[in-house]
Amino acid sequence: MLARIMRHEARVLAADRSLWALAGLLAAVVAYGALNGASWAETRRAALEAAAAEEAARFDELRRRLGSPGDAIGVGALEVGRSSGARYAAMPPGLLAALVVGQSDLLPSYVKVTTDGRQSLDGADEIENPTHLLTGRFDLGFVIVVLYPLAILALSFDLLSAEKERGTLALVLSQPVSLRQVVLGKVLLRGLLVVGLAVAISMVGLAVGGGASGPGVLARAGLWMAVVAAYGAFWFALAVAVNAMGRGSSANALILAGIWLALVAVVPALVNVAVKAVHPVPSRAELVQALREASDEAQAEGSRLKARYFEDHPELAGGDVDADEYAVQALAVQEAVEASVRDIQGRFEAQLARQQAMVDRLRFLSPAIVTVEALQDVAGTGAARARHFAGQVEAFHESYRAFFRPRILRAEPIGPKDLDAIPAFTFREEPLPGVAGRVALGLAGLVLPAVLVGAVGRKALGRYPIVG
Repeated sequence: MLARIMRHEARVLAADRSLWALAGLLAAVVAYGALNGASWAETRRAALEAAAAEEAARFDELRRRLGSPGDAIGVGALEVGRSSGARYAAMPPGLLAALVVGQSDLLPSYVKVTTDGRQSLDGADEIENPTHLLTGRFDLGFVIVVLYPLAILALSFDLLSAEKERGTLALVLSQPVSLRQVVLGKVLLRGLLVVGLAVAISMVGLAVGGGASGPGVLARAGLWMAVVAAYGAFWFALAVAVNAMGRGSSANALILAGIWLALVAVVPALVNVAVKAVHPVPSRAELVQALREASDEAQAEGSRLKARYFEDHPELAGGDVDADEYAVQALAVQEAVEASVRDIQGRFEAQLARQQAMVDRLRFLSPAIVTVEALQDVAGTGAARARHFAGQVEAFHESYRAFFRPRILRAEPIGPKDLDAIPAFTFREEPLPGVAGRVALGLAGLVLPAVLVGAVGRKALGRYPIVG
């Protein structure tokens, strides 16, 4: 009987021109979002390739310089560590980065690592239009979170009310079929159409974006489909519950539009305001000002800081340490500046962590927030992968400085054989089980509300007024 209901509903929908218009519109925006995301992912790859090419050219020039008669004894370690021997620490786009831009346009995907202090890692070489950063990008994630529910509600707001208003619902129920079976058949067919279309074009966009290969891509694609399906199930359950209240089509449309506005726009905005009010981040200007003041003060006291530096690091004081007075003093100044701004920088990072923790708790107030977080996790464009990258960059920065620091203090020049020994960064992808665990929690935050709302709708259908 369920299959018969779905076939009948398919014939009814196929005769409705508005369905074809809606399907065409949904396909167009999904395709446009996928193409935008693919274009952005390609831009990121090109930027990383340009950075790698710049580094390779710089090292080639350094090798030629070391082979010239004038620099046969080598180049100063400070110069190499701060400039010509700098390394890029890069995070490649995620396997599904073409589907969701996420925070990848806000957070740097590569950092130039030198022997300068840790605060130098916060200055990205990338320049982006601030208007684009403010408004965000029209990608597939935006389509799924914002427009996809509207397509579902447009197909489902009059699920029962339209037939009731035409007087055909009573005729349908005169057959050996229950109201709940009728509703289930209608919802299943619409779900197959809308969810299937969104998922199919998403996968085409993934293939076009060049992310359709690599270890774990099938698992991530499966997680993506599960999130899209669960998010769609919530909105279908909501449409059924509102239809089951027995109101007219116009009232249903207004109620569902109000709920969509609240859950997709109002609640996320309120969560954002609450998070910033409860855990305000220290002003970035305060950090910059403190950095400038600490740098000026350290430069003024360079000689005293150099003496204290050797007191703190007696193991590094061997050799002809006076051979490069400037280099030793530069290290001492760097350490003093880092110590001065460590407290402010620590408070800044701690507040960001508290903000993210609060968002993780409050996201379940809105399925839109849950879906955004889950899709970004799957695509590798969220905050979690960015933090994973930042931790690796900090560790690499320490190993890079540890390579140069003794050579700078002992005035040992960098020779041709030393170039290959300079540490290079290799990004280690976050293990898939960790990503799947976070996404599974998000799926629970979508499925459970869908089940609860669906249960309310199912119960209300038992009291649905067939006529009148």
